[in-house]
Amino acid sequence: MAGSGQPLSLFDVTARAMSAQLVRMNASASNLANAGNVAASKEAAYRPLRPVFAEELDRSSGLATVRVTGVFRSDTAPVRTHDPDHPLADANGDVWAAPVDENAELVEMMESARQYQNVVEAMQTAKQLMLETMRMK
Repeated sequence: MAGSGQPLSLFDVTARAMSAQLVRMNASASNLANAGNVAASKEAAYRPLRPVFAEELDRSSGLATVRVTGVFRSDTAPVRTHDPDHPLADANGDVWAAPVDENAELVEMMESARQYQNVVEAMQTAKQLMLETMRMK
């Protein structure tokens, strides 16, 4: 098992890759769910989530993999809109909308879903090749 001093296997690498893509999809889903939300102040406005990844090399196997170093809030400024009739409007009549680019988030979600599927297909191919190798005995 990885982390116990043993080298990473192909299945460890693919599990980490699938996990990373799932983090990407979840962040995009959260951002999309909060698109259009408004708040009474700049500080209270939703800020999009951004996952950060790092490459990790397993020296014993020579395999490179990915790990999630964290999921952070974007420093993108909320969008101020003057809407004095809105129930959350501040003293100036402004509300603050979440700075979520819905198109970019949809692209991110589609890309991460495709990458996840690619990893699943690679793992299935490796599994099939292992089974065929065992049948050759």
